[in-house]
Amino acid sequence: MREIVFDTETTGLDPSTGDRMVEIGCIEMVNRVATGESFHAYFNPERDMPAGAEAVHGLSAAFLSDKPLFRDTVAALLDFIGDSPLVAHNAAFDFGFLNAELAICEREAVCLTRMVDTVAIARKRHPGAKLSLDALCSRYGVDRSHRVKHGALLDAELLAQVYVELTGGRQIGLELAAETASVDIAAAPRRAPADRIPRAPRPHLASEEELARHRAFIGRMTTPLWGG
Repeated sequence: MREIVFDTETTGLDPSTGDRMVEIGCIEMVNRVATGESFHAYFNPERDMPAGAEAVHGLSAAFLSDKPLFRDTVAALLDFIGDSPLVAHNAAFDFGFLNAELAICEREAVCLTRMVDTVAIARKRHPGAKLSLDALCSRYGVDRSHRVKHGALLDAELLAQVYVELTGGRQIGLELAAETASVDIAAAPRRAPADRIPRAPRPHLASEEELARHRAFIGRMTTPLWGG
């Protein structure tokens, strides 16, 4: 099954008040395995960048000023995601901004039935625990040492690893390894009898000396249980 793990960076928290998406990163997965295919783009939001948002992702208005508009990249983005399920952390946020940008371009919204929210999955698996991407990376041993600021593609790559763990994790690899091992064993050539090294026969009978000692031992018993 093909899935797209994605993340966005924005100018703020609410597209209904004029906030815009400025970056998107997408990772392709097939059967929970990253294929190496990805989509990444920055967008000129046609507005200023609030200081609070820039402190999170480090994308300034000056940096974004020469980037394409979302409408100029939308066709390539839609072609990449296709009709696959879309996986995101706190997915309602990312879906909200994606669909707001599509509306500006007069494009059809992405159906919410395609939404896979890793926060909801994590909440069921780890009730009461911290559910941030950083916290889940720590829980599952996903290396995020190179993450200084939020970045859409980097966060999507981290989330893809977390998503694998949330949905079965390394057990999937173990099952595949077990299946491979069983196939290898079944396919392994059997050694012909001629290849076997014969063992010396093992003695299974007591020697005359051992039998004599046993009779002497029994003879010393005064009231054996089997004597009636």
